[in-house]
Amino acid sequence: MVSQQTPVLEMVNVAKAFGGVQALNGAELALYSGEIHALLGENGAGKSTLLKALAGVHRIDSGSIHLNGRDFEQGSTRTSREQGVAVIYQEPNLFPDLTLAENVFAGRQPQKANQVDWSGMRREAKNLFDQLGVKLDPSAFAQGLSIADQQIVEIAKALSTKATVIVMDEPTAALSSKEVDRLFKVSRNLAAQGCAVVFVSHRLDEVFALCDRITVMRDGATVGTAPTAELTEAKVIKLMVGREISELYPKQPAKLGDVVLRVDNLGLAGQFADINFELRSGEILALAGLVGAGRSEVVRAIFGIDKYDSGSVTLNGKKLKAGNPALSMNAGIALVPEDRRQQGLFMPTSIDKNSAVTMLKRISRFFLVSSRSEKKLASKWGEILQLKYSSGSDPVDRLSGGNQQKVVLAKWLATDPKVLIIDEPTRGIDVGTKSEVHRLISQNAQEGMAIIMVSSELPEVMGMADRILVMREGRLVGEFSRSEATAEKIIAVATGASIS
Repeated sequence: MVSQQTPVLEMVNVAKAFGGVQALNGAELALYSGEIHALLGENGAGKSTLLKALAGVHRIDSGSIHLNGRDFEQGSTRTSREQGVAVIYQEPNLFPDLTLAENVFAGRQPQKANQVDWSGMRREAKNLFDQLGVKLDPSAFAQGLSIADQQIVEIAKALSTKATVIVMDEPTAALSSKEVDRLFKVSRNLAAQGCAVVFVSHRLDEVFALCDRITVMRDGATVGTAPTAELTEAKVIKLMVGREISELYPKQPAKLGDVVLRVDNLGLAGQFADINFELRSGEILALAGLVGAGRSEVVRAIFGIDKYDSGSVTLNGKKLKAGNPALSMNAGIALVPEDRRQQGLFMPTSIDKNSAVTMLKRISRFFLVSSRSEKKLASKWGEILQLKYSSGSDPVDRLSGGNQQKVVLAKWLATDPKVLIIDEPTRGIDVGTKSEVHRLISQNAQEGMAIIMVSSELPEVMGMADRILVMREGRLVGEFSRSEATAEKIIAVATGASIS
């Protein structure tokens, strides 16, 4: 970090309310030129609201914001960009039918003789990519570009606007380890060029590997800022949740019963083959492996979203019809998908309706859904899952990521499933909510539910599973009991490496 007396950005005693909900109250953030600064906090702590004020989406109720020594002009995303603030969101928003150069300079194309200077634009885009230390073709179209490369294009766009503050909101959530390494290199290049980089992430190992300083928020307020070298993960977690979390993986012993689910020789051309396993009541079975190993494809096929070519799925002695999720659901299987926003929720719809959508037959009469029953059901599960919200009539997209995940869990747990499949149960949610989700999974297993958990987080896999199946390139390549599993063994089998 470059030592500097005056912050390039200073947010002091910021407050913001939405109706009766106080989203920010005493929030503060100071950034210096040349540093990478982590902004941490549980879902709902106020991080997004604070950053949206900086991005020009929200206007604060009180407090002050200064950028480059001047009062920050609020309430306009365009004005925010013109003042030198750029936000790189988790899901980039490029124009797929335009080239990378056109995306970088969209709306700001360089002119020559009153015409777009196409060659100059491509040349300048290439200079920006070179500046970031990446090899991308400015003439290539954005369609089909990986999430990682899309983010690089967004960062190049930020540099082209002469941004002095660059905010990265959960930038590594969908990236492979190699892509994360490249993003880290790009972030360090940005800091070396004098930018102040804000890094928002729930992955503490990444924060400690990359960031110079850390600011922690809780309940809408800033509760601490310190150099990363002066902190530990345990200290950060305590600041985030206001308490010690000694058991992030509160796995309780459960009595394993009879076989509930049996998968025999399941195969889908080009996706997976020869998948065989049994699942008992009370058991938590984890599917581990690298991204692209075929884990999500297998559970989607079991639930019936994708129709498998060969093999069978048997639930309590009855074979299920392939490719029919409605029948699977009626038989007692529930699936919490990996992408809660795209596949698990109706984002503009109310919390009540999202919570009750799997129960419409039970709460309707003469094809009319009872709003009172919807509200009652949502309230019941909101209490069980400790859901934090203002009103059940609020759209679910107003909730934090962790609370959105709880709504997805609520709608499926309401069906009282015999088999619960959870794909990446804690992706993109904070440490405190992770602990709650893990406790809920363990509790349901104790009560006899059979659970399949797909997770890319090895500590989660080893902390929660009774048994671990490892996949590689669409096939099952290893099995470990809870007692014999180690991170080294799982990684070795997942990658095909040998360990001594």
